[in-house]
Amino acid sequence: MHTLTTILAQASGNQEAAAVAFGATLMAFFAAFFLVFVVIGIVTLIGMWKVFTKAGEPGWAVLVPIYNLIVLLRIAGLPWYWVFTPLIVVIPLLGAIAYLVWIVWVHHRISTNFGQGVGYTIGLTLLGPIFWLILGFGSSKYVGEQPAQA
Repeated sequence: MHTLTTILAQASGNQEAAAVAFGATLMAFFAAFFLVFVVIGIVTLIGMWKVFTKAGEPGWAVLVPIYNLIVLLRIAGLPWYWVFTPLIVVIPLLGAIAYLVWIVWVHHRISTNFGQGVGYTIGLTLLGPIFWLILGFGSSKYVGEQPAQA
């Protein structure tokens, strides 16, 4: 009987050690995930800051939550009240589709205002941090709205 008690005590001790090891592993995973998320955010902010300054807007505007959308729409050549368009998201599926279309449209307008094409729009939408850096630090010039050719 004494051995059974010893075996049970050792087994419960191993379970606790396993639980502690699992918890530590899980915390390390989430810490690494958070660090990657922060780095991606900082890279995106740096690229957008440079794009804002290339377009003649203040770079610090990227740090102000709603104002950065207004400036982004100004760079895209769209009216400021388009900032309310993402509020359609309250309608579950239709809102998500409308928000995705809105993002792609704004990215396309920014791409064309910097002399880029549809491929750059896809890049901004799918690989934003990389393409914001390329747009900001690359040789693209802000050309703004081009008048229609007669």
